[in-house]
Amino acid sequence: MRIRGRTLSALLLAAALGVSALTVDAYTAVADGAAPAPASAHAGHAAGASTGAHVMGASALPSADDADGDGYIPAVPQVTGVTPSDRTPAPAYHHEFQANCSVTHTAPDDPIVYPGQPGASHDHTFMGNTSTNAHSTTASLTGGATTCNAPADSSAYWMPSLFKGDQKILPVGPQVIYYKSGVTDYTSVRPFPKGLRFVVGSPMQSAQEFRGHKGFVEGWECGDSFFNVDFPASCPSRPDVQLNIRFQAPSCWNGLYLDTPDHKSHMAYPVVKPGTNDNMCPASHPVALPMIEFKMAFPVNGDMSQVRLSSGRGYSFHYDFFNAWEERTLKALVDHCIVGGLQCDTRGYDLYHPERGTVLNADHRLP
Repeated sequence: MRIRGRTLSALLLAAALGVSALTVDAYTAVADGAAPAPASAHAGHAAGASTGAHVMGASALPSADDADGDGYIPAVPQVTGVTPSDRTPAPAYHHEFQANCSVTHTAPDDPIVYPGQPGASHDHTFMGNTSTNAHSTTASLTGGATTCNAPADSSAYWMPSLFKGDQKILPVGPQVIYYKSGVTDYTSVRPFPKGLRFVVGSPMQSAQEFRGHKGFVEGWECGDSFFNVDFPASCPSRPDVQLNIRFQAPSCWNGLYLDTPDHKSHMAYPVVKPGTNDNMCPASHPVALPMIEFKMAFPVNGDMSQVRLSSGRGYSFHYDFFNAWEERTLKALVDHCIVGGLQCDTRGYDLYHPERGTVLNADHRLP
């Protein structure tokens, strides 16, 4: 399911998929193949298992959020008895708000894939919560300092670091992180549960898997070059040109777990309602949550032959989300902007519907 996109000619698509799939660096230093939990311990989770070719296993180390270290973090309370909505509400072209956040730091840490194991991952560029590290938990992130526009958003967002040669290239200023509806019935979207976390994409995906990923929007782009599966060979050498990527996350939740061993199985992308063009959540993941879309801009152009990600080639792009929003603020933005069918900025204001007001004050706080 794509929210946006440009028409791609068959020639460009063929060229994109013709990129050779080289081996890329996986998460390193610690084997991620912990023994699976007994089926009796987590009955029913297999039905929502990821079908991707590359998944990440559970850490063998327990943490404050996962006391037994089996990779399953139950939601409290769990959300059950939900039927995916197949309604078609009044048309609303937009149903979104922005939660824009600046880069805080970089580190070879990943508190989702390698909790409690500093240095175990490839290098990541972190945004949002300033304290994010390998030891981060729901409790440590909640209420923490943040570079997001809204102080209530102490969530952690991160992605593989980008390099040009040996120089690390960091996005400058607030990066656009959309929260939008991925389902046709935008009125059914509810806020993220506190502590929900997931990984979008995989550092080990091939060029074909990246292009075919349900989160793919327009690939890598710069200047007039779009839909690139790998980095373009060159970008116009102008101050106004940056390397951009947009990538969407799954937005349907199984209602049971805040995380699973592969960090994906508890989430799913919307599916098409049979006989229509409408999107709805699958029965296995019936709870509609906001669809996150990263829209990242890296200040690099010119000769791109030395550009790479810490995880490998351009098609190894992926990202992580760890929810630590203050609940009242997130609910107010979701209800006003997504459920309300508006195109909101970071304060919950829709330029085209000023009569609907705003959610947050000038300091990006609830009044």
